[in-house]
Amino acid sequence: MTRVGIDVSPLVQTEAGTARHLRGLLDRLETRPGLELVRLGFGGRTRVATVARDVWWYPVRLPRAASKLDVLHCPTFRGPFRSSVPVVVTIHDLAVLRHPGTFNQWTRRYSRLAVPRVARAARLVIAVSEFTRRELVELLGVDETRIRVVPNAVGPPFEPDGPAEEGEYVLAVGTLEPRKNLAAAQQAAERLGVELRVAGARGWGGVHVDGWLGRVSDEQLAALYRGAGCLVYPSLYEGFGLPVLEAMACGTPVVTSAGGATEEVAGGAAVLVDPHDPASIADGIERAQARRDELAALGLRRAAEFTWERVAAETRRVYEEAAG
Repeated sequence: MTRVGIDVSPLVQTEAGTARHLRGLLDRLETRPGLELVRLGFGGRTRVATVARDVWWYPVRLPRAASKLDVLHCPTFRGPFRSSVPVVVTIHDLAVLRHPGTFNQWTRRYSRLAVPRVARAARLVIAVSEFTRRELVELLGVDETRIRVVPNAVGPPFEPDGPAEEGEYVLAVGTLEPRKNLAAAQQAAERLGVELRVAGARGWGGVHVDGWLGRVSDEQLAALYRGAGCLVYPSLYEGFGLPVLEAMACGTPVVTSAGGATEEVAGGAAVLVDPHDPASIADGIERAQARRDELAALGLRRAAEFTWERVAAETRRVYEEAAG
């Protein structure tokens, strides 16, 4: 029996992709034989709780709480700087280091100090894409022999059958923050005279966009995907891009940024655009809608490759390797 402590603090910190990843992983890992998961977490969503996690929970209390376990898994780049048990850290992206100006001051300062130390303290580092693996090597100097690529996944309710929202619209999904590039998506929709609906939590950076729906449930989000003419996801930087995968799993055409992780995830099943050019995004929307049936079929086949069973099995192997 391998006893693994897993930091579940991200579940109270955010509703974004890291929390979605953690929920999907926990659902599959907790039923695997020979593995005992111990949930470890601290705090809430307030600013005080965030600071307390960063300056006390991760560097001090978490490694002590995990000291009698076989492995400690931190599912984000927040983790201990040293630990008596082997640490596995999942890094979803390094946007805060690549584009620090798009984050608040505390996150910028904390990450510049902490992320390199957490990566060095980990016995093994999980990257969610080949793109993120390359970022780890380039920005943090992580030895490639310590990196294992284990992607995100998708499952119900993100599937083609089910309720669909009514109306003629294109959909954007993401927290209201600068790197999601929602202003460019809105400009592209305005060029075409189509409605843009935006699903995601309120974020930071003074981002405002018409058609904002706020945070929605997974069931509502799946219905929005199914009813949309396409997903518009022109993010300036992602480590994976979970909405791309969710939209494809719902049979929805995808328009996304060329040259980064979202292109890798799409795997040839999306229309790729220049995220800095609203005209390119608008052209991509038109092409995606014209190729709707083709892209839907390609996307469904691509999304079927990303299962939580695969993610859980590969993560379990990383635990066993770390415990050594």
